Amino acid sequence: MSNGSGFSRRSFIGTAMTAGALAVACGQAKSSKKVTVPTMLDTAPDGPELKAGLVGCGGRGKGAAINFINAGPNLKVTAVGDVFADRVQEAVAMVKEQGKQDVPAENCFVGFDAFQKVIDSGVDVVILATPPHFRPQHFAAAVAAGKHVFMEKPVAVDPVGIRSIIESAGQAKTKNLCVVTGTQRHHQRCYVEIWKRLQEGAIGDIVAARAYWNQNKLWHRDKDPKWSDMEWMIRDWVNWRWLSGDHIVEQHVHNLDVIHWFTGKYPVKAVGMGGRAQRVTGDQYDYFSVDYEFDNGMHMLSMCRQINDCCNNVSEFLVGTNGSTNCANTIYGPDGKVVFMIKPAAEKEKDAQQKLDYEVMYIEKDSPYDQEHIDMVTAIRTSTPLNEAEATANSTLTAIMGRESAYSGTETTWQEMMDSTMRLGPTEYALGPADTAPVVPKPGKAFEPKKA
Repeated sequence: MSNGSGFSRRSFIGTAMTAGALAVACGQAKSSKKVTVPTMLDTAPDGPELKAGLVGCGGRGKGAAINFINAGPNLKVTAVGDVFADRVQEAVAMVKEQGKQDVPAENCFVGFDAFQKVIDSGVDVVILATPPHFRPQHFAAAVAAGKHVFMEKPVAVDPVGIRSIIESAGQAKTKNLCVVTGTQRHHQRCYVEIWKRLQEGAIGDIVAARAYWNQNKLWHRDKDPKWSDMEWMIRDWVNWRWLSGDHIVEQHVHNLDVIHWFTGKYPVKAVGMGGRAQRVTGDQYDYFSVDYEFDNGMHMLSMCRQINDCCNNVSEFLVGTNGSTNCANTIYGPDGKVVFMIKPAAEKEKDAQQKLDYEVMYIEKDSPYDQEHIDMVTAIRTSTPLNEAEATANSTLTAIMGRESAYSGTETTWQEMMDSTMRLGPTEYALGPADTAPVVPKPGKAFEPKKA
């Protein structure tokens, strides 16, 4: 297939290295297995105009709208929707200022039904960036309407939502719709190159994994007297588990997803712990630690925390029979010494002045937030299959499994989660009264001293 720009579907799926600097240094594979990865272009190819509608106009939603506009030529954001009018106004202003585009007033929608109005406004692509509780409903509606979708991770907060996402993902495949899910490391050139080398045997068989997202506390919003209970909860959404899934789901899913991507496996069970020490609003935990076990006996240590002034770490690590890797940019040999590293192109001249005892690849550009939209638009315009929804649903379910084990203090299995009827949050939505009294999960049974 050709779109008239000189860029073909064959070149998209058949080229092993990324465009530009990523092709500079293709190292020797550790085995005879050769792995081909799609070309990552610096900009999507030209083609007929693609119109996108934004659902959820918070910080990530507004950012995703600009990422879409920046992805290539002939891309427009023509509709926006949110529960709150001020968020819609902010998105319109940002699209005008940074995207140099005007969103028509008649395509600006407010309310819990704004998602459907955006979908029905004549757009080709729907960007879903509301709190993740709403993702399954919105994704199902977008797929039913035949729209390509970019949706932020996580894709659900409970097992019922996960099954809905998986069902909609299957429908999207039958309709040849492209779906990208905000797990941006899949669109980060350094991660893709390390993944490729591991598939070629760079560290041998993977036998252990670690995943971390430990950082300072995220934001919270105190209740404004003008807000109803429901409005406050939605504006404060990252602190309420029915809206966010708790931070092991909302944030740590990135790291868990990398491990699943690199190993090609999902855990069969989990034993976790966690608690609440500093959080001032909502009903979430401040920290989790989970031991995940896979069907081959491999274990993954998962750790995430949101508490100020503690040791921070956002990373992944894999140990193999013939080396190890941090997944992001470095491969180590069996002796722990660096054998391969990816560096910014700006360091090439400095490195040339010294003799390095390991292989280096230099990368000019590695902006995953733009890249995931570039890859989506490229796939749409070249009729190349791209659907990340089910894989991200499975990674999200891993996080949910760890959360529920920590909440309960019991061993939790993948099958239990996949079969669970758990659904968090209301089934009908209105900006009015809501139960905002935090009920924080407490695992096990409290200690009861023996009476004399």
